[in-house]
Amino acid sequence: MESIIKKIEAEIAAWSPEGGTVEVGIVRATGDGIAEIDGLGNAVMSEMVLFDPTFDRTLAEALKDPKPLYGLVLNLEEDGVRAVILGDASKIYEGMLVRRLGRLLSIPVGDSLVGRVLNPLGEPVDGKGPSGAKDVHLIEREAYGVIDRAPVNVPLHTGIKAIDAMIPIGRGQRELIIGDRGTGKTSIAIDTIINQKSEPVATRPICIYVAIGQKESKTAKLVAELESRGAMEYTIVVTAPASAPAALQFLAPFVGAAIGEYFMEKGKDALVVYDDLSKQAVAYRQMSLLLRRPPGREAYPGDIFYLHSRLLERAAKLSKEKGGGSLTALPIIETQEGDVSAYIPTNVISITDGQIYLEADLFNKGQRPAINVGISVSRVGSSAQTKAMKKVSGKIKLELAQFRELEAFMQFSSDLDAETKNRIDAGRRMTEILNQGRGVPLPFEMEAAVIFAATNGYLNTFPPEEIGAAETKLQDYLSREAGGVLMAIKESKEIREESEHTLRAKLAAFVVRHEKLQGSTL
Repeated sequence: MESIIKKIEAEIAAWSPEGGTVEVGIVRATGDGIAEIDGLGNAVMSEMVLFDPTFDRTLAEALKDPKPLYGLVLNLEEDGVRAVILGDASKIYEGMLVRRLGRLLSIPVGDSLVGRVLNPLGEPVDGKGPSGAKDVHLIEREAYGVIDRAPVNVPLHTGIKAIDAMIPIGRGQRELIIGDRGTGKTSIAIDTIINQKSEPVATRPICIYVAIGQKESKTAKLVAELESRGAMEYTIVVTAPASAPAALQFLAPFVGAAIGEYFMEKGKDALVVYDDLSKQAVAYRQMSLLLRRPPGREAYPGDIFYLHSRLLERAAKLSKEKGGGSLTALPIIETQEGDVSAYIPTNVISITDGQIYLEADLFNKGQRPAINVGISVSRVGSSAQTKAMKKVSGKIKLELAQFRELEAFMQFSSDLDAETKNRIDAGRRMTEILNQGRGVPLPFEMEAAVIFAATNGYLNTFPPEEIGAAETKLQDYLSREAGGVLMAIKESKEIREESEHTLRAKLAAFVVRHEKLQGSTL
């Protein structure tokens, strides 16, 4: 055995680009996706190792294997190392040869990944052949420092009126989407990706959707939806399904961040959705317990906060000197019975720049998206809004807050004065205006025009229960009759005096038309 190992070490030393000796080790024990390895005394944290069933080939030959089996060193111990197995753990056995690769875990990246579905090792799983990516990017790396960053002041339009008006997201921001299962968290993320199609091609972000621990059927459905809406032409999907080992579910978000950084460093904008980090935390807890790390609160390891902070810190808006690119992160966290004070939710809330909180009660009442305006916030705020959106959305939060207060008071009173009744009706209209079904994101200029109509009283002639139908008619009318105004708002990003005058005239004509139709039906 010793002669074979010496022979292999000599061959590796001759092949190694650094010219140094690369160690080989032996699997001492294996189980539950973890391998205990002897003989890798100089291994480093997060280093890749290669499990090789053949003793008599060089490392170069082993790497040409069509399906190489890798491991990731995560525990450095006195008498050896422990590595998680990135693949089929059933193929690992005691006495198997393990080769150090002398590099940290990395994946191939490149423009050719756009439109593809990948696993967490960067390998395509969509049946369309090799990805063709040539550049190699580290999966884990240090985030950019403060000096290399620029202020977040360019909006990332979601196409969802309630978010773009009240909880704006900027390019380079980290905005948490949090709520119970089945409250529409993924829908917000997918609508945001679809809405980027309405952005000019030159400034359109590359979108990366990371599915962690999801059913494969759900991910396939999402990919089919993105393809049918023409969004896959600027989207990359990274999937680590529920059937994948915990190690791959743990790595998937870092792979999404690495791909996003590649585009950010080229001066482009990128958006990465982590769906969802609760499942990544569970996978990391499972791995850590198997690695014999001491458990802490809720059985999570002590470094679970660092797991998410080092991931989300990589979202940034780079300075002009660094190319001016950005990476926006939309992490998703699932709560249990609306408990935002649990360990993982509080961790991620404290790391991110705001949260969109979706409430099951509002969802069950038919509000879409089911956003609780009271505790949802964007810490970037109006800095990430266009002048047009700032102008039309200023009063909305206050109006809705007053409406909620009056609505609660109304339950105890049967007699309401005219002013209170008008204010409640105005709140109901605004709630209905902000209602928006799944899969219908709006271009920002249409959002601005519709909200302008609502906040300036042009929809007051409609009863609150008819606002949904009235808004649909208004959108059709504006697309048909006010295309020039909408284009002016889109290009200038503001509602200038001339545009406002024309828009008011068109909205007044819409109201007159509605009143005439009402009169004729009576």
